[in-house]
Amino acid sequence: MDILYNINNFEYKISIEKNLSQKLIKNIEKINSDKKILLVYDKNIENKFIKNFYELLKLSGCTIYLLKLEGNKSNKNEKILFKIIDYLIDKKFTKKSILISLGGGVIGDICGLASSLYLRGLIFYQIPSTMTAMVDSCLGGKTGINYKSIINSVGNYYHPNHVYIFNDLIQKLPQKEFFSGIAEILKCGLIKKNKILNILINSKNEIISRDFNIVERLIYESLKTKIFYFKNDVNEKSTRLYLNFGHTFAHAFEMSTAELIQRDFLRHGEAVGIGILCELYYSNIKNQNIYLVEDILKNFNLPTRVLQGYKHSLNLVQKIQSKTFNYIFLDKKRINNFPRYISLKKKYKPKIEEMSDNNLIDQAIFKFLK
Repeated sequence: MDILYNINNFEYKISIEKNLSQKLIKNIEKINSDKKILLVYDKNIENKFIKNFYELLKLSGCTIYLLKLEGNKSNKNEKILFKIIDYLIDKKFTKKSILISLGGGVIGDICGLASSLYLRGLIFYQIPSTMTAMVDSCLGGKTGINYKSIINSVGNYYHPNHVYIFNDLIQKLPQKEFFSGIAEILKCGLIKKNKILNILINSKNEIISRDFNIVERLIYESLKTKIFYFKNDVNEKSTRLYLNFGHTFAHAFEMSTAELIQRDFLRHGEAVGIGILCELYYSNIKNQNIYLVEDILKNFNLPTRVLQGYKHSLNLVQKIQSKTFNYIFLDKKRINNFPRYISLKKKYKPKIEEMSDNNLIDQAIFKFLK
């Protein structure tokens, strides 16, 4: 299944494939390149897949270079960014060379930024290896690193020439990683009318068993929703902001728990699910969608509270609440005195609003903290 979309009169493509195929090779053969490829991949991806993918790439007749990285949040920094750029310089890559990212959102974001900066742009392909990346971060051109403890504080927009999503990778995902992507899918189902909510509610068993036909449809519907909101607003001035639904609280929870408990305490998707609940609550304390979201999250073993299942003290709760509140006011969407968020009083009717009620922000944090 392919998705085509245009940005600034340039055509981009996403391919959702059941297996590794030579479609990728045919695409590389057609593109005007210097036949040099750097494959940057996450060390957590199964060795067998990396070997098979490397053998496939060799069929293109290109010279293949490999760079293995660890795609955790703590590595989304300037050191890893310049490690990639140094490698490109050392191997004398040109603007006509190809960089392929094979990993989750961290690897994809850093590789996208490196691709945009090196010689002001080389050819970039993205192959997401996590569900969250497949349904969200692989598309839209956002690149970035975390700097000074602020998520995505340095970055730009640079679209991958082609995105490939492989079922081989979906089937190998750890259960926690697979379910983590459901929150980003749910987000897309709430902000635009599509088939997502019906699939999540009525096809629970097929999703859990990773039936490709159902999972493919969820990915397709999510990416089409994302394209709908960003294609005419790439630089995030208006409608693209709707795609940040849940993220104002989510990023704050991610940063506060990483600082006070441990890094990667919350997967990004887990934080987004809880963030959606917080933003629904702030929109309207009696928001009926809260119960719908909680039920869907529970169906896929996703937390509905930050400290769910974690032994905690009152002191820790108070510290996380305070830190989370402070991080909300550092959110990159803030343009005035108050942080912005996506209000959703009714399904499919998102609005960009400011959070001017500090007490209600605190209430929302506390309600979904423990």
